[in-house]
Amino acid sequence: MSRGSPFYLSRLLRGCLRHSAISQAKQCHAQIQILGLLPRITLQTDLVLVYSRCGFLHHARQVFDRMLHRDMHSWNIIIASYVDKSLYSEALLAFSEFNLSGLRPDHYTLPPLFKASAAVGNICLGATCHGCVVRLGYGDYVIVGSSLVEFYAKCGALDEARRVFSNMHFRDSVVWNLMISGYGRAGFHADAMNCLREMLQNGLKIDHMIVPSVLNACGREGDLMKGKQVHGYVVRSFMLDVDAAIGNALINMYGKCGCLQDSEKVFRNMRHVNLVTWTTMISCYGMHGKGDESLSLFKKMIQFGFTPNSVTFTAILASCSHSGLIDQGWQIFNSIHLDYRFEPNAEHYACMVDLLGRYGYLVEAIKLLKTMKSSVTPKVWGALLAGCMMHRNVEIGEIAADQLFQLEPNNASNYIALCNIYESRGMLEKVSRVRAKMKELGLVKAPGCSWINLTGRVNKFYQGDLSHPLPRMVYEISDQISDALILSGDAE
Repeated sequence: MSRGSPFYLSRLLRGCLRHSAISQAKQCHAQIQILGLLPRITLQTDLVLVYSRCGFLHHARQVFDRMLHRDMHSWNIIIASYVDKSLYSEALLAFSEFNLSGLRPDHYTLPPLFKASAAVGNICLGATCHGCVVRLGYGDYVIVGSSLVEFYAKCGALDEARRVFSNMHFRDSVVWNLMISGYGRAGFHADAMNCLREMLQNGLKIDHMIVPSVLNACGREGDLMKGKQVHGYVVRSFMLDVDAAIGNALINMYGKCGCLQDSEKVFRNMRHVNLVTWTTMISCYGMHGKGDESLSLFKKMIQFGFTPNSVTFTAILASCSHSGLIDQGWQIFNSIHLDYRFEPNAEHYACMVDLLGRYGYLVEAIKLLKTMKSSVTPKVWGALLAGCMMHRNVEIGEIAADQLFQLEPNNASNYIALCNIYESRGMLEKVSRVRAKMKELGLVKAPGCSWINLTGRVNKFYQGDLSHPLPRMVYEISDQISDALILSGDAE
C-alpha cells in the first residue's frame, strides 16, 4: 500500500486517534493537503474525528465547515463532540443546520441531542426527538432507549421515563441505574428501592455503577438494614478497593442513617479518596453537630493538598451553623473570596444567614444579604425567616416573608412560619389574616413526617396520624420522651 494513498492516510489518522497523537495527526493533515486529497469525504471525516476526540474542537469545526459534502457520520461526530464538551447550545445549533441538509437522523444522532436537551432544560425539543425515535423505529436500540430514560429522568418527567423504560425489550445495568438514580434524585426513594428489587428479580446483579444510586436512596429513606446489605455485597465483590464513588456513597448513607462511627470507619479504610470523599465526611460531622471535627477535617484536607470547591464550602459552613461556630463561620466565608478568588454563591450566603439567624444575629444577617451581588434566592430568605421564627422577630420576619410570598407564592411553609411568629407574640389578628390568605390561595401544609427502621421495615409517623396499629402506645412513649427532655433541660 502506497504511503500517499488515501487508504494508508486514513489508517494513519485512525492510529493517531487511538494514541491521541495530535502532532502526527497535524502532519498527516498537511500531507493530505499537499497531495490534494482533502476533498475526499472519508479523509475529511477522519480529520474531524481525530481533532474532536483529541480536544481540538475548533480545528475539527474548521475542517467540517470546508467539507463540500457531509455524510451522517460527520454530522454525528460534530454534534456529539459539542455535547461531550458541554457546549450544548452549539450542539443544538449544529442540529438545526443538520435539519436543513435534507439528511435523516439515525440512532447515533439522537442520544447526544437528548443529553443536550436535558442540560438546557428544553423538554419540548427532547419530546420532538422522541417523536423521531417512534417514527423512525429506533426504539429497540439500547443506546437510544437509555438516552430517552436519562432525558426524562433528568427533566423530572419520571412517569414518561418509566413508560420508555418499561417498553424497552432489552435493559442493561446502565438503564436500570438511570431509573434508580432518577427516582432517587427526585426524592422518590421508596420507588428507587422497588426498582432495585425489580432489577434483582430480573436476574441482573448490582454493579459498581448502580451501588452509589442504591446507597443514596437507602440514606434518604433511612433504610440502614438495606444499606448494610449493599455494603456487605460491596465488600464481597471487592468494589470498595477500586471505586471512590462507592466509598463516598457509603459514608453519606451511614451519616444520614445516624451511624457516624460507621462513616468514620469507611473513611479511614478507603484506599482512594478524592475531594468528594473529604467533603462528604465533613458534611456528616456537620449533620451530627460535630462542628469542631468538621473544622479539623477541613484543615487536614487542605494540608493534604486538596483545594476546597463550592460544595466543600457549603458543607463546612453548614457544619459551623449546626454547631454555633460563628467566628469560624465568618472566617471561612470571608476566605472564599480572599484566599480562593471566587465569589460566595447563594448556598454559602444561605448557610451564613442560617448561622447568624439561629443565634439571634438577625440584623447582621439582613445586612449580609444586602452585600450579595446576585439576586437573593428563596433559600436565603427562608433561612432568615427560620431565624426570625426561632427568635420571634416580627419586623425582620415580615420582610423575609414578603420576599418569599413573591418568589414562592404557593409555598405554604412560608405562611405557616409567619403565622408562628405572630402567634408567639400574641398577634392573633395577623394570624387570622395570614390563614385567610392561605385559604384564598388554596394552600395546605403537608404534615411533618418521622420514621424509624425496625427489623428491616421503615415505619413512618405523620402528625395526627392514627393509622399505626399501636397508636396509643406510640403517643404515650412520645410523651414520656418529651417529659424526660424537659426535666433534663434539653428541650427548647
